[in-house]
Amino acid sequence: MRTLCSSTLIGEFFVIGFAGLVAMKDPDLSMATVWTVSGVAMFLCVLLCGLVTRPGGVALGWALQVALIASGLVVPMMFVLGVIFAALWWASVHYGRKVDEAKARFAAQADSSTPDAA
Repeated sequence: MRTLCSSTLIGEFFVIGFAGLVAMKDPDLSMATVWTVSGVAMFLCVLLCGLVTRPGGVALGWALQVALIASGLVVPMMFVLGVIFAALWWASVHYGRKVDEAKARFAAQADSSTPDAA
């Protein structure tokens, strides 16, 4: 699960950075505000790469997805990109867990079929 979720989060890191560049062109927003919000969100993406397998990591990922969709209020294209990344996040979590379960089953089978060296 960690690999799939981390890949999604790193993709979001870049999308948030590019959205910051677009938001910077809005005359109603200060550059400091845009880059503070974008920088914090980008930092959270990288931080979550390491926390995704810990308790609450997936929930924090979902919170980031909601924030990404909500950023569409500032950059309208982020509504679309946020929904796409939320779908990717769901797929990463769902299929990542299935892969982890399959790996655990395979490892258990391999351990049970290994003869004991006595």
